[in-house]
Amino acid sequence: MNGAECLLRTLLASGIEVCFMNPGTSEMQFVAALDRLPDMRGVLCLFEGVCSGAADGYARMAGRPAATLLHLGPGLGNALANFHNARKARSPIVSIVGEHTTEHLRYDAPLTANIAAFARAVSDNVCLVGAAAKMGALAAAAIEAATRPPGQTATLIIPADHSWSDAGDPGPSVNANARRMPAPDRIADIITLLARSPTTTGLLLSGSAMLRRGVEAAGRIAAKTGARIFADRNAARTASGRGRFHPERIGYFPEKAEAQLAGLRDLVLIEAKAPVSFFGYPGRRSTLAPEHCAMHVLATVEEDGAGALESLADMLPQMADPAAPHEPEETAALRGDESLGADLIGRCLAQRLPEDAIVCDEAVSSAEPIWPWLLRAAPHDYLPICGGAIGIGMPLGVGAAIAAPGRKVVVLEADGSGMYTAQALWTMAREQLDVVVIVFANRRYRILDIEMRRTGAHGFGPRANDMIDISRPDIGWTKLANSMGVAAARVTTAGEFAVQFSSAMREPGPLLIEAML
Repeated sequence: MNGAECLLRTLLASGIEVCFMNPGTSEMQFVAALDRLPDMRGVLCLFEGVCSGAADGYARMAGRPAATLLHLGPGLGNALANFHNARKARSPIVSIVGEHTTEHLRYDAPLTANIAAFARAVSDNVCLVGAAAKMGALAAAAIEAATRPPGQTATLIIPADHSWSDAGDPGPSVNANARRMPAPDRIADIITLLARSPTTTGLLLSGSAMLRRGVEAAGRIAAKTGARIFADRNAARTASGRGRFHPERIGYFPEKAEAQLAGLRDLVLIEAKAPVSFFGYPGRRSTLAPEHCAMHVLATVEEDGAGALESLADMLPQMADPAAPHEPEETAALRGDESLGADLIGRCLAQRLPEDAIVCDEAVSSAEPIWPWLLRAAPHDYLPICGGAIGIGMPLGVGAAIAAPGRKVVVLEADGSGMYTAQALWTMAREQLDVVVIVFANRRYRILDIEMRRTGAHGFGPRANDMIDISRPDIGWTKLANSMGVAAARVTTAGEFAVQFSSAMREPGPLLIEAML
């Protein structure tokens, strides 16, 4: 078989069955091989940033990699922002990038680029296939690297002539790398620490510790010790919703985060890093914990944080009076004449989100009012933007929907961020994905209103204001969605939103709701 077929067979042997792609001339052998290998699902995306963002969403929900297929250096360049987000999410992805033929590279043709340099910005494992005969072995090595905890994008660069040349047998199947448990003495040390000073000790959860097993164990630890449990706001996936234990999510702005962590003498990290602010600000520290707070590691980012929490919860004695379970307040009924805003949308989500939904959050300035309402919604999985590079929301929804068919996906999308990867709507329509996109249309980079003041820039004059105002002309999201095959509705009141959202939860998607704030 040729190199392209060898590669696809190697992917399939290790359970990689989806490839998000935007191919070009150098990748035509891989595209042709799809007809010989129908078990590989090719998903066409109209922009490479949708490919990388969708692969991130798929990995977060499936727990295994998807592949991406991109065209040369510029194609990879277009995908870098969402590969950055995937790196921060620790998502396993196998990134396949076509290259010119080995003979053609010497001529420095217009599309020639340093692909490996681009890839190293987002990938710790970059491999150039030097011969077709090595295709299977190197592809298997890339899969192993991608799935090695905590997960990463592994990049395989393939010259076009190696894809059409004879390549021999596929590489061996690769079993997912299991996370190892921390050493028992580390768990014993944390038990001693909690016994000595439970009220001044906090636990910070991230990674797999934020999935259901980890969150449940953390709730038991809190009940036994009275210690405070915190959540990394950028954890890739969180088990959320009513009836679940909710770690205290660390605030976005440093003032709130510092207040939350004030008084701590010890902070235990579970697949987490010491918390820092999103940006540096004049006159403020970048670290968020008190200056003399000691950091302790229960589980590194490579280890089994959920398993470590379960062991800790099982071994801890009862140190405090068990707290009564917190029952969320009843969510007040919506009134049709209420002004439409993020808080109201959050309230509607609390009432009408179906059980086992997936919420992809890129609402940016609208996210904070929504978050408390999501804790009252039916149990669901919550996927945030992990690396701060906007344009992840709708691609994340594409990947999540393909990884978890049968589950409703709701994307909370800021209008400014949504324009980075609006092409994801086309893929939703083409694949008939059950995704509902809520666009928070304030026609402004609203978060920059806040950041202008925080950085001491002292805006806003008319010219500065123009740089964060995305009206003039207004973006017509319903028309944009319709042009890509997605049904859409614009709503301006609480009543209209409630009707549209309720209908969307009953009917299969895709659908876009443009919420005029």
